[in-house]
Amino acid sequence: MSAVGPLPSTPPAARSAEGSPVSLQRRLLLYLLVCAPLVWGMTMLVSAHRARHEVNELFDTQIIRLALQVQSTLVGTAPPGQVLPTPPSAGEADLRDLAIAVWNRQGQLLLVDREGMQLPRHADASGFVDMQLGGEPWRVYYLQSQDGEWLVAAGQHGDERDELVLDLIVGQLVPWLLVLPLLLLALAWAVRRALRPIRMLTAELQERRADDLRPVPVNHAPQELQPMLAAMNGLFARIESTLERERRFTADAAHELRTPLAVLRAQWDVLRRATGEDDRRRAETQLSAGMDRMDRLVTQMLSLSRLESTECLRRAQALQWPQLVEQAVNDVLPLAERRRIELDCEWPPEDTPPMPLQGDPDLMTVLLRNLLDNAVRYAPEGSTVRMRFGADRLDIENDGEALPIEVLDRLGQRFHRVDGQAESGSGLGVSIVHRIAALHGLDLRYRARADGRGVVAELAIRPVAP
Repeated sequence: MSAVGPLPSTPPAARSAEGSPVSLQRRLLLYLLVCAPLVWGMTMLVSAHRARHEVNELFDTQIIRLALQVQSTLVGTAPPGQVLPTPPSAGEADLRDLAIAVWNRQGQLLLVDREGMQLPRHADASGFVDMQLGGEPWRVYYLQSQDGEWLVAAGQHGDERDELVLDLIVGQLVPWLLVLPLLLLALAWAVRRALRPIRMLTAELQERRADDLRPVPVNHAPQELQPMLAAMNGLFARIESTLERERRFTADAAHELRTPLAVLRAQWDVLRRATGEDDRRRAETQLSAGMDRMDRLVTQMLSLSRLESTECLRRAQALQWPQLVEQAVNDVLPLAERRRIELDCEWPPEDTPPMPLQGDPDLMTVLLRNLLDNAVRYAPEGSTVRMRFGADRLDIENDGEALPIEVLDRLGQRFHRVDGQAESGSGLGVSIVHRIAALHGLDLRYRARADGRGVVAELAIRPVAP
């Protein structure tokens, strides 16, 4: 068994282009500091567009009302070429940005708001016209009278509108820039506060001992961290299971190998001190048998260790029972011949397939071989060991005295052997069978035969829970 190694290092994808780890806090701050101005800039563009629209709507309405008022009050009563007087108090108004002119049908200028500034006459114009006067933008509204006798023009300098829109934008921009340092501090505090659970988790894991694999509490963790913590707890559980198997394997190996090694050492001492040929041959036979038992024990312990670390079948296919039975019988046949045990197999009727099952053929061969081996070893010499297949079960039975219930219940415990057995063994074979059966969804039970004699190993397909 290999020990659990250190956790893998940080993958390359989690590092920056320079190769150093990327700080999640810095990344969040960078995203916020980049995205916030971009979003605010787009908002300002939309606001500027809407402000310009509202300003144009306001001033266009004022120009139209001005043209209508001039047409209704002054036309027909003012002498040709009259210049409107400047109001005595204009307050903060800039009258240079406004212009008014009135013409008659013949094109004669009847009215103008000030000298030196005259709007151009367009006899056919009606509505708003954008033009350049003296190299500067103007927006002029032309109003025709119903009878065509008069043409009124009211214009406004284009910079007046741009200045108002700019004032509105600056009025929003300046406060935002002044508050920007406070906003950055607030964002930094918020990000650090939001990442506090990660720092607490890091501190907790750093303070743990190497053998502390307790689950990390998930209930009070942020929702985004709960899947990661659940995965970590699952990893801790798998590591704990692996370590427990290794500890159990080490303890079992130390416990079980101590006695065979002592026996082999004693047999070797006997072999070295043997003087006669018969004594030497007898000592060699005992040493060879002891080495065979050691080999069987180590092989079964390694097999059980590999099976316990297997969580699911990696190679499943429809099992062909005749081939598996033939292989298992051939493996057990030397032992059966030595003990004069007859091996028999009963199959179901031809129209009934024997226990249909998806599984690993190699593992199921090991299962059959171990069950047959145990049945042959503990059957009376000269008796029969029988395999009986059914539609959903398999029974392997031998003849002999029935075992007490408490002994049957303990079958399958590792390193447990029935008292009074002359055959060698370590008690691991049934443990291996239990593990293979569990991987294939089978239940293994031991009971006496219907006549009250022998031991029956019953393999049945595990019922599906409703």
